[in-house]
Amino acid sequence: MEEELIPFGTPQEQLATVNQAIYNILVGGQSYQIGSRRLTRADLARLQDMQSKLQAQIASNEPSGLFADTVVAIFEGR
Repeated sequence: MEEELIPFGTPQEQLATVNQAIYNILVGGQSYQIGSRRLTRADLARLQDMQSKLQAQIASNEPSGLFADTVVAIFEGR
């Protein structure tokens, strides 16, 4: 069973959310503590996996221009 991506928004919006979460980890660290309170952010490896999947999903839905105006014709009877 394949892991579900973020269940809201367009793939582009989901990617922006994942990118922001990755940025927050890279800038502020995986976890931090203020007094007795501790915050642990999402797992960086999991976020990077989600990022890759979303980027692939977005790329597969965009026309690449390669063979965009090509049609296939089958001629039988030769």
